[in-house]
Amino acid sequence: MPETAFDRATAVAALGGGAWRAHSSPEWSAPRGPNGGYLAAIVVRAMQAELADPQRPARSITLHYLRPPGPGELRVDVVVERTGRRLSTLGARVVQDGRLCVIAIGAFSGGYEPLAEYSAAMPEVPSWEEVEPLDPHPQAPPIAHRVEQRPVIGAQPFSGAAEALSGGWMRLHEPHPMDAPALALYADAWLPSLFPRLHAPIGAPTIDLTIHFRAPAAAAAVDPASPVLGVFRSEYAADGLFEEDGELWAADGRLLAHSRQLALLVSPAGARS
Repeated sequence: MPETAFDRATAVAALGGGAWRAHSSPEWSAPRGPNGGYLAAIVVRAMQAELADPQRPARSITLHYLRPPGPGELRVDVVVERTGRRLSTLGARVVQDGRLCVIAIGAFSGGYEPLAEYSAAMPEVPSWEEVEPLDPHPQAPPIAHRVEQRPVIGAQPFSGAAEALSGGWMRLHEPHPMDAPALALYADAWLPSLFPRLHAPIGAPTIDLTIHFRAPAAAAAVDPASPVLGVFRSEYAADGLFEEDGELWAADGRLLAHSRQLALLVSPAGARS
């Protein structure tokens, strides 16, 4: 496939000794810096490149965000912590100008014997074609303009709804395979699920994000022009923190990824600092 803007924004280049060079683009930023899913996509690419084993796709990644990097060059130091017969575990550290920004650990493996298989059903929602695309507000962060969104789940943001629930169809503006970097981006590209409960915007920077890639083979078979359905909910907020659980579904009803994150709640002034 032709190289896309997402490919270029998440590309990594070898520096040697497990180090990879990347670039943090302001075009993929949230209010406080690079979107967490965008940074996760860069880390996944660096881990994939270091492992260099397509038979071991990404299965899980957990990232802790220490500080938001600014625009410009990043260094991603990747270590293969252990490689067994079926599973490889990798660690990564994202550094900018000598300052540690992200710590991550990932698991990569092929399939195992399916001793048990089950899944909840995808929510019944209008199809991509039945929903008008969301027109981002001109003052929305850059990430909102990089992913086309069509809301189908939850109440309007800042409507004082009873549930912290939101979601809808998402698709990059250029066709792109539904690979692990794309799913990592989608896991954090939607607006925070607690926004429908609120009456005014606040900041919600991510502290940690875990993504489980549930069906790599099915994801690889998805048409690059197809959207993904994201469902995001939060059931607990206290002490200035909230949790959010996410699901990413293919249009055919196959669950592609789970996510869970812990995020801060900060005032709008703090969100811009």
